[in-house]
Amino acid sequence: MGLQAYNMADRGITFLCCIVWGKANIDTAADKAQEGGDEDKEKISVTLIDKDGDEKQIKVPIGMSMLEAAHENDIDLEGACEGSLACSTCHVIVMDMEYYNKLEDPTDEENDMLDLAFGLTETSRLGCQVIASPELDGLRLALPAATRNFAVDGFKPKPH
Repeated sequence: MGLQAYNMADRGITFLCCIVWGKANIDTAADKAQEGGDEDKEKISVTLIDKDGDEKQIKVPIGMSMLEAAHENDIDLEGACEGSLACSTCHVIVMDMEYYNKLEDPTDEENDMLDLAFGLTETSRLGCQVIASPELDGLRLALPAATRNFAVDGFKPKPH
């Protein structure tokens, strides 16, 4: 990494720029989960049930959100705000109250977004806020029949 100062005195601007040589140091939870180490290699089993009732079992690295895991496994869970708690399109339903009770309580921000979700239930959560942990091994999540943010023509955006 190197620092370079740029002086554009003729425009009255001075700024410092950090240049990173090689890979940028921006890691997602998935990147951290895939790096070396015993804890990083641990994965849990999660079953996602789509709107048609079809089940898909996936392996999710500890520390990864269910939204990220769904995207990595080509599961239709939109996540329009990319996990920033600004929508309800990653709404999931925890199928077992025992697992729901193992989750941290939803924040006020998550509850505000859940109020906008289609098909809200007692065990509804946002997939971006459900983070894989060892005690969630065997978790079953259902995807609601619809979401309020998909385009009318059925277009489903791909995550970045």
